[in-house]
Amino acid sequence: MDVHVYGSNHIALEVTDAEAAAAFYQEVFGMERMREGEGQAFMRLGPHQFLAIFQAREPHRDAHRHFGIIVRDDDEIDEVKRRLAARSIELIPPFACEFRDPWGNLIQVVDLSVCTPWWATALESGDA
Repeated sequence: MDVHVYGSNHIALEVTDAEAAAAFYQEVFGMERMREGEGQAFMRLGPHQFLAIFQAREPHRDAHRHFGIIVRDDDEIDEVKRRLAARSIELIPPFACEFRDPWGNLIQVVDLSVCTPWWATALESGDA
């Protein structure tokens, strides 16, 4: 029997303040808060995935481990960059929009031009 991977269900991050992290992701990306538990928050990351935010005393920071968020186009990347600049968060060159959130998690923001064609089709049909 083969295993067929359909995508990712969620990404989990460690932060020192789950409420502040939920507000950050809501303000920068417009993510909707799904539900909450003690010391954690869950944010909608597209129609079928979520971002799980866990509060930890000492979050682990990696040099290269990261995740990517897909936005529609360069205009939306520019808006994310504007929102990051308003929070004094610096971009990490040479990538178009790579940064560390206030808790040290590394994030890349990409647009549909660098994604598989499925994403553009899914957006047009309302499946994504």
